[in-house]
Amino acid sequence: MLNQSQILETVRMIEQQHLDIRTITMGISLYDCANANPKAACRKIYDKIMRYAGNLVRTGEEIETDFGIPIVNKRISVTPISLIAAASDTPDYVCFAETLDRAGAELGVNFVGGFSALVPKGMTESDKKLIKSIPEALTVTERVCSSVAVGSTKAGINMDAVREMGRIVKETAERTKDRDGLGCAKLVVFCNAVEDNPFMAGAFHGPGESECCVNVGVSGPGVVKSALEKVRGESFDVVAETIKKTAFRITRVGQLVAEEAARRLNVPFGIVDLSLAPTPAIGDSVAYILEEMGLEQAGTHGTTAALALLNDAVKKGGVMASGHVGGLSGAFIPVSEDAGMIDAAANGTLTLDKLEAMTCVCSVGIDMVAVPGDTSAETISAIIADESAIGMINQKTTAVRIIPVPGKGVGDMVEFGGLLGHAPIMRVNEKSAAAFIARGGRIPAPIHSLKN
Repeated sequence: MLNQSQILETVRMIEQQHLDIRTITMGISLYDCANANPKAACRKIYDKIMRYAGNLVRTGEEIETDFGIPIVNKRISVTPISLIAAASDTPDYVCFAETLDRAGAELGVNFVGGFSALVPKGMTESDKKLIKSIPEALTVTERVCSSVAVGSTKAGINMDAVREMGRIVKETAERTKDRDGLGCAKLVVFCNAVEDNPFMAGAFHGPGESECCVNVGVSGPGVVKSALEKVRGESFDVVAETIKKTAFRITRVGQLVAEEAARRLNVPFGIVDLSLAPTPAIGDSVAYILEEMGLEQAGTHGTTAALALLNDAVKKGGVMASGHVGGLSGAFIPVSEDAGMIDAAANGTLTLDKLEAMTCVCSVGIDMVAVPGDTSAETISAIIADESAIGMINQKTTAVRIIPVPGKGVGDMVEFGGLLGHAPIMRVNEKSAAAFIARGGRIPAPIHSLKN
């Protein structure tokens, strides 16, 4: 239960340092909605979402008002649709995406995640139908987000799926070219996908989850930067301790809001994702934290080391503040959503190759990166393969959310709007990986996956 002293402790962070709850995400199981008739299945899905999430937005707004804690997004995640739609006799799954979008619109949520398939080892016919439906689904809907898991440490990397996802990303960009390929901003390709992630575009309610639960994602890069300003010139030992203590305070806010939301909605509390999620607002940047550690600009030499320290300290501090930490939990580096990353990419300090190195030590991966519209599907697949390999070998979640912007090239700027921000078009390696991607098959799991 929230109390006055705990709320007052956060006032300064909220008013001066951009602290917010980035999202309250309700996860809903749809297993009991499967039906051979797709119209019947969609009707059951719509009815169940409306029944469970009917008060989600209002509850979030009431908590904001009662306790003065900004809650930026209210979202829904559902069981991966490829698992539910498999029972339905239909050639494509766009109708399921439209149903999710209609429910989300009527409830007033920001996004609905779960138009997803889990294919790290192979693809069922249902998985193939869902993947094929992604470009159209993301074109005709506004709130629906899609994700595909193509690899894991245990299974290896499904290179057939990787090859297909390069084509799907290109097609999605082309279908939404009137919006600078915006559909790709709602599409994530994962390795080691987690089942309780509250952040979009990759959220889905995993097969191992309960009937319904509430997951909360916190933010707070500005709070961390402000704390580090007070220890300029101190050793990295002091830097790490400062971040740990700050992450504890940030996560406590998330824990308290999650418990209150779960109580008011009468559903179980799932997890707090303690990730530092930036926004395009000045002062709310992970890149600025790295620069506060002593880097002239994010992307220069030393950036990977600084990010590794930040990510580890956030986890250590956050895990002490909540008994149920989950999701992705760490530091996000989405280029278009981080003012410091945008500046660094625009002047060439931050490159795609450096971003890849940074993803070895932080949460997620190549995220909200805009590339030239003429980038080939095979090159996109190769980028996905590289990130999947980092995740597979390092036993961590990695992902690719890349946007080949139709008609634009290196040096151009693209505006996505809102929390999605804006981004410079980044250069990709022009040498071909087509023959590599054409091989297909599966990259075997690493030897350290054999832990039994």
